[in-house]
Amino acid sequence: MDKLKKVLSGQDAEDRGGLAEIIETPSLSWGTRIKGFAACFAIGIVFSLMGTFLLWVPGKGLVLFAAFYTLGNIASLGSTIFLMGPMKQLKRMFEPTRLIATIVMLMPFPLLLVPSSHLSGYFFIPGSAQVPLLL
Repeated sequence: MDKLKKVLSGQDAEDRGGLAEIIETPSLSWGTRIKGFAACFAIGIVFSLMGTFLLWVPGKGLVLFAAFYTLGNIASLGSTIFLMGPMKQLKRMFEPTRLIATIVMLMPFPLLLVPSSHLSGYFFIPGSAQVPLLL
């Protein structure tokens, strides 16, 4: 278990100076981070499943699918932030060895949202009302 904690917190990769270690260390306890990860991941799964089920709603099913499925994926991806912290997560995502995987994972979000919003005549902005397209 200690090895897993070291790998997830990035302690076994290299020794850093004291100030850098304080800045990048998450302030949550290990138990709180696991609970946050589990809750965020569960929310992501629920949203993804809701999107899949809402796909069959007549009329607005495609927009609802795109919105909920994308929010579910973002919540699932965001759950790993609880394990290692936001800055360390972003640094690792954009390392040269992981850059292609990051692009492949993030590109489907706009590729799913934009066409579905154009097909429905509305542009979906997460966290707000749908805005009619002015095309």
